[in-house]
Amino acid sequence: MKYFSQSMTLMGTVTNVDPTSASFTLRCRSGDSFLVQASSQTAFGVLRNLDGLNRDRVPTPPNFNPNGGMAETIRKYIQTDMLVIVQGINLIHDEKKLFHARSITLMHYENGRYIFEEAHWWLAQISRLADEWLDDLFGDRRTYRMDDFAELYQTNLNIFGLPMLDNQVQECATLSRLIYGLSSAYLLTGNERYLLAAKAGVKYQRYTFRSLSHDGRICFWNFGKRKIHDRGTKIVVASENSDDRDTIPLYEQIYALAGLAQYYRITQDWEVLEDIQRTVRSFQQFYLDSPENGFGGLGGYFSHIDYATLKPDTEALGDNRLRKNWNSVGDHIPAYLVNVILALDPPPRGGYGRDEIDEFLDTCRTILDTTARLILQKFPDPNPEVPYVNERFHANWTPDQQWRWQQNRAIIGHDLKIAWNLTRVANYYRTLAEEERYQNKTTNAEQHELLATDFLNLAKKLGDSMAIYGLDQLRGGCFDAVERQPQAGIPTEFTWGNTKDFWQQEQGILAYLILYGATQEFRYLTLAREMAAFWNAFFLDHDSRGIFFRVSDNGSPVIEGSYGQKGGHSVSGYHVFELNYLAHIYTRSFVRSAMSKGGDDANFCLFFCPDTKTGRTTLNVLPDFYAPDTIEIAGITVNGVPRASFSRDNFQIELDENELGSPVVVEFRPRVPKSPTP
Repeated sequence: MKYFSQSMTLMGTVTNVDPTSASFTLRCRSGDSFLVQASSQTAFGVLRNLDGLNRDRVPTPPNFNPNGGMAETIRKYIQTDMLVIVQGINLIHDEKKLFHARSITLMHYENGRYIFEEAHWWLAQISRLADEWLDDLFGDRRTYRMDDFAELYQTNLNIFGLPMLDNQVQECATLSRLIYGLSSAYLLTGNERYLLAAKAGVKYQRYTFRSLSHDGRICFWNFGKRKIHDRGTKIVVASENSDDRDTIPLYEQIYALAGLAQYYRITQDWEVLEDIQRTVRSFQQFYLDSPENGFGGLGGYFSHIDYATLKPDTEALGDNRLRKNWNSVGDHIPAYLVNVILALDPPPRGGYGRDEIDEFLDTCRTILDTTARLILQKFPDPNPEVPYVNERFHANWTPDQQWRWQQNRAIIGHDLKIAWNLTRVANYYRTLAEEERYQNKTTNAEQHELLATDFLNLAKKLGDSMAIYGLDQLRGGCFDAVERQPQAGIPTEFTWGNTKDFWQQEQGILAYLILYGATQEFRYLTLAREMAAFWNAFFLDHDSRGIFFRVSDNGSPVIEGSYGQKGGHSVSGYHVFELNYLAHIYTRSFVRSAMSKGGDDANFCLFFCPDTKTGRTTLNVLPDFYAPDTIEIAGITVNGVPRASFSRDNFQIELDENELGSPVVVEFRPRVPKSPTP
């Protein structure tokens, strides 16, 4: 090859440094090594967060000569074994290869550390994101009412966060996702602004989009509400999303619960729980493949029902008739099940409806069990040569590889999402097994341990496979859509392009962090760090204080068309807030604990505010599905007053009646895991 030049991003580990020639060797995950040449035009820096602060505090080495040119700059910034991101120009001419660096980004100002593992990082990011969303939608308001959402909330926002006047729709599921984000921001920071906004949003969602059955026991959520210029508004019942048009897709109903479930964890608002229960009844009555509903009873949930008949077998559904997919089966787990079970297990005491809550908890546990087992049994490809799961199915669970754009293709983020959530379920089952052993239910405990092992093994298999076939081994990050059976000799064949979407990076970061926590296998921590590095280097929109939906393989923002929107059907304050919330607690629980040997530097806090009208005398505070003996409570503060005594291992804390309505702060301390396995 002659005269070849290409702008390119590289992520890798420095293996050799030659300051005199202002060059170093970078080894990528692929195993390829690049000779990187710096010059006077090369910029050096440390990862920046959305707060815009310059954290370049790289220490000056001994005998540093400030007039020593690029040789001294290289000596200051580049050391062996450090992970760096290099952007530059790759040059090839005959046998000569050279990579001219234009910018070099370090992970921290101290070698061996990662700035996104510091205590402030994800807290600062979630705060800036929440502030900007509220500022964009509501201006300078610091208190919120339902009327504010009615007047000003809008699904579609342009890249600057301004309303798109040509599409003034309020989608229920996107509102719920924003409520999830605001609730998560409150959980991490305790900022009352976020809770006030979430409360107003919850009220608006319930009063505007809820459609109850005649007896009040079933709830469906309307797709949205559209402003009709000067003639009021129109409720839109069926989905307007192109994949689901004129149907009621289950995933939109599922995500209508995302915000309610996270908000309920904070407040225990019984009216919110009641709507969650009503919605789950609709899943069980209208979407579940069971003989009681008149279907084959092969398990799982149909992906769509007809808005007129409320049935999944109506001809009007077209190629969505009698179909099941990842969203209709797997999305129950992260969208609402984990948070509802965390809030209800063990069942809260006090107030009313204990028997009904016990029954609902059993229903949620059943859904968790059946969906996780179906993922384990039905989704992996029977051909061991195919590293990706199947994502769409007919009613009898034969793969549907003819559906519209998906065909026989994989979405990398779905494989990573399965790895993340099956690890969470494995943690929950290990906790159940420990409880059952304590109760001398040995057989049940053994069954749950075996299931936990099966779930974790599949999670590891997918995580390992995606590290090869889904991640960009030269630049970092994970890809989007690929062919499940690529052409011979090509390990990864892209469907449309080698772009990278924001929500799929989230799945990868969380998958590898929790896999590291579950296994203490160091390769997962390395993968998590590389994924987090790419996220923080390329997906943060520093100008508009948001995130980019899509970037190129090299990390350049893709902002054409809907990809440039800050808010829309596919981006609405859910995935990025979920990433910030869970990356913070996973990092504190699994990573910082190993680094600090269990010192208080690894501690973290969650904030709650139980509603005064609940009557509950307990509050469940476990942050996520953890394996036993992973974390403990280090402190509890109610209304600013620290509690003198509490049980470190009891994640259901007692509340007096006069403490309801007060902020509750729970500090957690990770327990020191076994030494990491290099």
